[in-house]
Amino acid sequence: MGSREERHRLNHDLVPLAALISRELRNEKMEKPTVRYGCAAQSKKGEDYYLMTTDCQRVQGNPSSTFSVFAIFDGHNGTAAAVFSRDHLLNHVLGAIPCGLGRDEWLHALPRALVAGFVKTDKEFQSKGQTSGTTATFVIVDRWTVTVASVGDSRCILDTQGGAVSELTVDHRLEENVEERERVTSSGGEVGRLSIFGGTEIGPLRCWPGGLCLSRSIGDMDVGEFIVPIPFVKQVKVIPCFSFLFLLSFKPS
Repeated sequence: MGSREERHRLNHDLVPLAALISRELRNEKMEKPTVRYGCAAQSKKGEDYYLMTTDCQRVQGNPSSTFSVFAIFDGHNGTAAAVFSRDHLLNHVLGAIPCGLGRDEWLHALPRALVAGFVKTDKEFQSKGQTSGTTATFVIVDRWTVTVASVGDSRCILDTQGGAVSELTVDHRLEENVEERERVTSSGGEVGRLSIFGGTEIGPLRCWPGGLCLSRSIGDMDVGEFIVPIPFVKQVKVIPCFSFLFLLSFKPS
């Protein structure tokens, strides 16, 4: 039976069932955060589209493998590229990930799969012979890991508790991005402003031929090989806390 002191110590170490359940619920919440989302839009041309889904699964039929996907597509020269990307990009990304991976392996493979998915989406769309294009900012949230891939100038911004704000994307606008200007010109492309009568240059820097002010996009088959669909990819582990993730597309002044 043991001494009185041993029995007292054992009773002291016991944790009430209610406390154990509460602890497990807190741990589950920390391991898999609650995702709430919404959208607001004001599009003058009606060329912007978005994707929001919170019920994707790494392993079909396994609720514990659920992840969320959020994306924004800011089309130009028509809606076809934005609509096609919204409808096909996710499947192309997931199709590039080998089957049977554990969660850590899956997350490790995700950045490469995002690149492959963007390239395949662009190739398939261009095979249709349509000339429209789109930006794409594509976000996968798996528990506290956020993976972002983007082309163009639509942004993803992370705002965590405590006021820390991080930009998870890079703008591919030739006006602001020196590295992209150098990439285009070193590949044989021409970067300059629109020239009007009398030689006056106006507007933002553009890639010629085509006159697109972005250096990366999906579609845009009429602007040559200098505009590429290879995305900027970033993967971050968010410290468990109350956080906001913003996907933004806007027309700069």
